[in-house]
Amino acid sequence: MPDAPFASMTAAEQVVEVLAAAGIRRCYTVPGESFLELADALEHHPGMTLVSTRHENGAGFMAEADAKLTGIPAVAAATRGPGASNLAVGVHTAMQDSTPMIVFLGQVETDHLGKEAFQEVDLTAFYSPITKWATTVTRADRLAETTARAIRTATTGRPGPVAIAVPGDLFGQRVARPGALPGVAEPPRPPLGGDERDRIAAWLTRAERPVIIAGGGARDAGPALVAAAERFRAGVYSSWRRQDVFPNDHPLYLGHLGLGCPKPVLRALEEADAVLIVGSRLSEITTQTYRLPEERSPGKPSTVAQIDIDPAQVGAVTPVWLGAVADARRALLALTRVQGRVPERDWSGAHQAWADTTTAPPEAAERPGGRLHPWAVVQAMRRMLPEDAVLTNDAGNFAAFLHRGWWYRHPRTQLAPTSGAMGYAVPAAVAAKLAEPHRTVVAVAGDGGALMTGQELETAARLGLAITVIVFQNGLYGTIAMHQARALGRTAATDISGPLDLASYARGLGARGATATTPEELDKALSDALTAEGPTLIDARTDPDAISPGATMSGLLGGHGR
Repeated sequence: MPDAPFASMTAAEQVVEVLAAAGIRRCYTVPGESFLELADALEHHPGMTLVSTRHENGAGFMAEADAKLTGIPAVAAATRGPGASNLAVGVHTAMQDSTPMIVFLGQVETDHLGKEAFQEVDLTAFYSPITKWATTVTRADRLAETTARAIRTATTGRPGPVAIAVPGDLFGQRVARPGALPGVAEPPRPPLGGDERDRIAAWLTRAERPVIIAGGGARDAGPALVAAAERFRAGVYSSWRRQDVFPNDHPLYLGHLGLGCPKPVLRALEEADAVLIVGSRLSEITTQTYRLPEERSPGKPSTVAQIDIDPAQVGAVTPVWLGAVADARRALLALTRVQGRVPERDWSGAHQAWADTTTAPPEAAERPGGRLHPWAVVQAMRRMLPEDAVLTNDAGNFAAFLHRGWWYRHPRTQLAPTSGAMGYAVPAAVAAKLAEPHRTVVAVAGDGGALMTGQELETAARLGLAITVIVFQNGLYGTIAMHQARALGRTAATDISGPLDLASYARGLGARGATATTPEELDKALSDALTAEGPTLIDARTDPDAISPGATMSGLLGGHGR
């Protein structure tokens, strides 16, 4: 006979038991009428935390950031059409960022499916392109096993989000407990084969200028990556917005393959005769628009090998002479154990070429009209913040200064969307502080992104989360303004009201607020924020002319002679 306490479980309660048994601890949501029993079961389970957010977009970003930081999936839940549509941006971010996420989408009742009922959308069709797997469950007694499958799918191979649409009448149904609730085994972590190990080791040893490009798949392989780089004296690049996979102050670090990557930083990659890709899908930005690794001479491509846990990623973007399906940490550790003498290689010049790009130019010191140069904001962060702070950063041109100026010395200190989604930083900081409350957590955003999801400051205040939000306020949608100025010589629809009193905005949401127009004011605001008991927003007024580390708006507009 089944155990008495579980004989009368609802389907929602079974789902939550499966989630908790898999180590999942948090669900982020805007509650909806189509999953009432799921929210209730989450709220009353002792091992789960249900977080009510101010917008489904914030909930999606929170679940993604939580999983990115901890390596354990989080849950995002939303109701039918409007809720599911709002949540989709965060789910797409999880897909492009290879982040495991479990998504529950409330759907119309079973009897109403297919009739274009109130707020009905074909959620399986909607979510299929932005998830690893999307499905609609039509029987309450299949919900627990579907949840277990979703967790396995989200965490196996290249991680990613999985969406389960559930008609609103299923979660509350009573279901008999099976002999045992469906379990979720640890995802497989295949080792590097002996022949592959020996061939890669010999190849790295023979090369004159070997480099490694490390991506998010190497996030858990920090010490092994350092050991492998030192063993073979190989330079290391971090892929787009994965700067924390390798300590930036290490002499073998060669730089970040991001937007607007300076030519001196790329030189070592362009000259490399052996490029080992570890845990990176080689995105458009990492490859500098699919240019690198490039041909070293006509008809003779650079030799590339790739290690990835997902066979679909190996050779998907660039031809490889050897592709290995293996867990990054296990593969790198195996390489370090291969015996043999490796020739000396001097990467000091290449490392210095990158380090030189992280230094603010002299003109960043003083700006006219009570405005900070974006470089000055990053310099203040370097002065005032602990080096192991978790930085969550938004999309926007301000981020180019952060990517250049901040040195990531510790693992799991960068939460940034490779999807380039605006509005990420504030919700991500909320989730990071919930997941690891002992950490210093700082969100960095532009005024455009901050006002897309800044209302989640109320969530932080309600939960008593001491996060710091730094807003680079320049009154522009800066990235698009730069592109327009460069391509067209004029701008359209990129001016936004400013300066706004964002400090008052923050106070209206229950947070602290401060405004900074000088480095001294910024230092004080950061110092106060780090000792505050709740969230703080710092409105850093920045110069809109300083549009990127390598250009000014006036220069771009003047270059067209219009």
